[in-house]
Order: sequence, then structure tokens, then C-alpha cells
Amino acid sequence: MSSTLYLIPTPVAENAAETLPLYVTEIVRRLDVFIVERAKTARHFVKSAGPLKPLQEMIFVEIESRDFPDEAARVFREAVEAGKDIGLMSEAGCPGVADPGASIVSLAHQAGVRVRPLVGPSSILLALMASGMNGQHFSFHGYLSPKRPELARDLRKLEGQAQQHGSTHLFIETPYRSQMVLEVALESLHPETLFGVAQDITGQSEMIRSLPVREWKKIKALTLEKLPAMFMVGKAAQVKKG
Repeated sequence: MSSTLYLIPTPVAENAAETLPLYVTEIVRRLDVFIVERAKTARHFVKSAGPLKPLQEMIFVEIESRDFPDEAARVFREAVEAGKDIGLMSEAGCPGVADPGASIVSLAHQAGVRVRPLVGPSSILLALMASGMNGQHFSFHGYLSPKRPELARDLRKLEGQAQQHGSTHLFIETPYRSQMVLEVALESLHPETLFGVAQDITGQSEMIRSLPVREWKKIKALTLEKLPAMFMVGKAAQVKKG
């Protein structure tokens, strides 16, 4: 097979195109078949890269379509039969990592198509890097329960795993619920448990803090902005005194 499936990262914050390596933009410019999470956002991104063809001559198909659930697979197969390269991208960050795309990558492997992941920002890895928590043993849990009692239960479960295994646990929530997540965490977790918040990663309003719960409680008028956020629960590190 002469086709290649490119796994294309996109910025995780608005106006953060500088977080993408130049070679990613160069690859995007020459592709004309894209399988994406959201077509409108993908067209805007491709247009900003300065494509070699007009957008009207390109194919953009969404990975998960309610009306045409098999459309993405059909477009993928037709592109491969024609020897075309294909770009796969999610709304933000890296496709297939906490975002749709794994099914298309699986199709590529089954068809013997080369899969090439491109370097770019991942909010999970960036948050973990900046957390000061265990980066050797970690898990991403997507969204936890949306209601306070169930969320408290979920957080205590993650706390138990962190304490038992020394692991780090990451999860996300919609921006307008960030404050509620923080409040429940401070109410539910042990004072020594390490809790981290990473908001608007790589963006102009970026805020990353990782503190024991008891230290979070000392911050007066603590309010999180309604911005994309990654939350982390971990076991407090044993700091050696020199």
C-alpha cells in the first residue's frame, strides 16, 4: 500500500498555532482527504495552514456521524484504493488519545496502511509533566460522574488507588463545571492528598497548580475560570530534606 495515515495534532488552546512543529503544517498543506472529529473546526485549521488546493476540492468527513456512521470508513477505503494519503485529526490535541480516531487507525493497520503519528501538544501529557506527580504510573479516566455525591465517591476511589500504588490519576470536565470539581475535591479528599489543576494549557490564561488539599484550602477567594481543564489526583511526594 502506498497510502499513509497521518495522525495530525491540533492546538489545545485558541491562538496557539506556535505549539505545532513546522513539519506538521507542511504535511497538512499537501493533504486533501481528512477524517476529523468536527468538520467546521478542521476546515478552519487546514485553511490556516495554507493548503495547496482549495478547500472546496478537499474531502472532510467526520469520524462519528449519526446519519452516516460508516461514511468515514468508506472514505478511508476509497482513499487507500486511490493511493492517497489521509489526515486524521480531532477537535484539539492528538487524535485517538482521549479523542475519537482509534477505529480509523485500526482500519489502517488491518489494511496494511502505514500509520504515522505526528508530534504535537497533548493536554494529558502536558498536565502530567507539570504536575510534580508520578509520571511513571498514571491513568486517564475521561469524565467522572457529573453529580456531587457520585463525583466525591469517584475522587475517593482515585485517591485510594493513588495511595496504594503511588499512581497519578487524570480526568477532565466541561469548563463550566470546573469550580464544582474543585469544591468537591477539597471537601472529599484527605488533606495530604495531592490535587492538581491545569487550565487553558498552552493558552494565554494558562494556570497550572499542584498542591496538597490542605494548601488549596488556604487560598482565599479561590475561583476557577470557565476554561478547559485537566484535573489530577496523586499521592503526595516524600520530599527529602537536605
